[in-house]
Amino acid sequence: MEIKNLIDAIDAGFVRVTNHADEEMAADNLMLGDIYFATLHGEMIEDYPTDFPYPSCLVLGQTPSGVAVHSVWAYNTLSGWAVLVTVYRPDPKRWVDWRRRRART
Repeated sequence: MEIKNLIDAIDAGFVRVTNHADEEMAADNLMLGDIYFATLHGEMIEDYPTDFPYPSCLVLGQTPSGVAVHSVWAYNTLSGWAVLVTVYRPDPKRWVDWRRRRART
């Protein structure tokens, strides 16, 4: 997946937000605009091309206030719609520089 696909979908308003993503945003005191900003200016750090029903990826970005966030996006190549699957603030105990998962001990 290319992050450009997500950017194009966001710009066109072709985004579906799952209930789970909505609940996670509320739990972490994040707004949808924060997630859009983080995605538009972020980077794809993991790619899941075999996810079903659509390929997905993990995006690392920062909110306008500088808070690191991870968002998982799926993308329907046929329709051009993006699906925001989940959002969270990465736990420093589980991530190195927010980009690489720490080895489990």
